[in-house]
Amino acid sequence: MVTTDVGGQRLALLPQKAAWWPAQHALLVADAHLGKAVSFRRLGVPVPEATTGETLSRLTGLVEQHGARRIVFLGDFLHSVHAHAASTLEALARWRERHADLHLTLVRGNHDAHAGDPPAWARIDVVDEPLRLGGLALCHHPVARDDDYVLAGHLHPGIVLGGRPHDHVRLPCFWFGERVGVLPAFGAFTGLKTIRPASGERVFAVADHAVVPVPARPSAAQEVG
Repeated sequence: MVTTDVGGQRLALLPQKAAWWPAQHALLVADAHLGKAVSFRRLGVPVPEATTGETLSRLTGLVEQHGARRIVFLGDFLHSVHAHAASTLEALARWRERHADLHLTLVRGNHDAHAGDPPAWARIDVVDEPLRLGGLALCHHPVARDDDYVLAGHLHPGIVLGGRPHDHVRLPCFWFGERVGVLPAFGAFTGLKTIRPASGERVFAVADHAVVPVPARPSAAQEVG
């Protein structure tokens, strides 16, 4: 992991595509998209199985590794109304029982508006953006505000490394501008939107179980997946 100052707060950027906020004993997780695979299968699209279980398992590993007391989800917790399928909710219920003492907060995102709030038994505090905590404005949409530094999700940011068309790699990334920072999508079944950072913005790529600072902006931008 890499530690960095974000809006006056010290965060650890994790290769599992989340951020650890030691001062708040909190994990920050964007775009979990639980139930996305089952939502696609309901539409007849063949997609991978068990992605919700994989996502929740990574969450468990981070909670246990860091001794987290809280998780703040920066929007898009459930992918769609179809994410309320029995298989997804059963997996979530088992996970919640295992982590009964965790304080969970969801800052509503655009997918949450369609999927609806998580079931009451999940004991997740659900709020509209921004959630102001410790000097940061925790949001889903990466839109600058007049006061606190915004930390958000929504974009599923990725970075292209390598200059030639057939000699490059696309990687998820953390992206920090002057007033807004964006976390990578945490979910196991999510795409990427490749970004083109401006001069002075900081980017940290996630690759091979490591977080790596990107020293220079890429020469081109494109959308992926």
